[in-house]
Amino acid sequence: MTFDLTARDQSMLDGEQGPAAAAAMKILVAFSNAVGAGSLLDISGAHIDGCLYHGKAGLDFVERLVEGSGRVRVPTTLNVGSFDLIHPGMVKMPAAEEMPARRLMTAHLELGCQATFTCAPYQTRFRPEFGQQIAWGESNAIVFANSVIGARTNRYGDFIDLCCAMTGRAPGWGLHLSENRRGRILFELDVADGEPSDSLFVGVGLIIGQASGDRVPVISGLPRPRDEDQLKALGAAAATTGAVALFHAVGITPEAGTLDEAFHGQAPEATIRITRADIGQALARLSRVPDGTPLAAVSLGTPHFSHEEWMRLLPLLRAVAPGRGIPIYVNTGRATLTRLQEEGALAGMEAFGLVPVADTCTYVTSILERLDGVVMTNSGKWAHYAPGNIGVTVAFAEMQDCIRSAAAGHVVRAPHDAVD
Repeated sequence: MTFDLTARDQSMLDGEQGPAAAAAMKILVAFSNAVGAGSLLDISGAHIDGCLYHGKAGLDFVERLVEGSGRVRVPTTLNVGSFDLIHPGMVKMPAAEEMPARRLMTAHLELGCQATFTCAPYQTRFRPEFGQQIAWGESNAIVFANSVIGARTNRYGDFIDLCCAMTGRAPGWGLHLSENRRGRILFELDVADGEPSDSLFVGVGLIIGQASGDRVPVISGLPRPRDEDQLKALGAAAATTGAVALFHAVGITPEAGTLDEAFHGQAPEATIRITRADIGQALARLSRVPDGTPLAAVSLGTPHFSHEEWMRLLPLLRAVAPGRGIPIYVNTGRATLTRLQEEGALAGMEAFGLVPVADTCTYVTSILERLDGVVMTNSGKWAHYAPGNIGVTVAFAEMQDCIRSAAAGHVVRAPHDAVD
């Protein structure tokens, strides 16, 4: 052991607070030593990425903590699982697979975790505040918390995130520390003025994810976003194509009021210029499906759709009124879905093919009715992962083009530049 434990830490490690806490602290201490952390620090919350069933080992780990009377010590949200517990009939899963998938989700609840089952915990009442130390899993949630909110977390994977939640502690290393949050690589945007499209933010994210490596990227010249959902899309794309856990957008994100602040007064290690053409090429690589191709479905909400995104989508559905029977799946958190239902916002929307999905996502579990046709999405993350995960052909476009395509029955893209 390379650092001193507090009396409380030692008590957990010695088993005085139960076998589950002892197991979690033992793993956390070993992990901390492996990454060279100098200490443990208190966290105010955690987000657990281990609800998605990948095999027996993950379930066995959580069951061991349950059997040891384990309880999380900080408010702890849960990422998506393999099952939509609200709409169980939607999931196409053999009973032998369904049972452990459901059990993994409910076992986390027995540890005292919150039944959020969303990849966007920042949309819930458990959203952290600037400067708070947290231990989050799920790549898009991590980059959003660090970048848009200014909370502090590393990229925690399965088991370690839960060990942090069980102990209320995290290793004092990486992005928990101010000196490691400074920008190291600069991306200079050369794009048009005016209100930027959602695709612009996706394209920028794709590029910085691929080019940053393990360096914190700083973006200058990024147009002011319409809302935080555009920054969500940027961060999700960057975390999908690379290892980005924190980005700074000069004049936009909270730790980058100026270029000098973002780089902590130091010079960037490298500078990369991003043009309109670069963004167009990055987006084109997401799909090469031509206009006019027959459409099987639309999938939106990866990361989960916010209430604000729903408020943009629903008027669009009413205006376009797609009625060809092409399902429009919208992945969203159960808290957001409950709010919409209480508001009566979804009344009559099924006539347009709307299919809300909660607790999971259409690219990680069997929900889509057809996998033999083109699925259209406005999500860079969904477009990147779905072909490999579920074997579909993807067409990427703006949200309005996705809905117009559902009405037309084939892929339709407006003749506008992606960065206008």
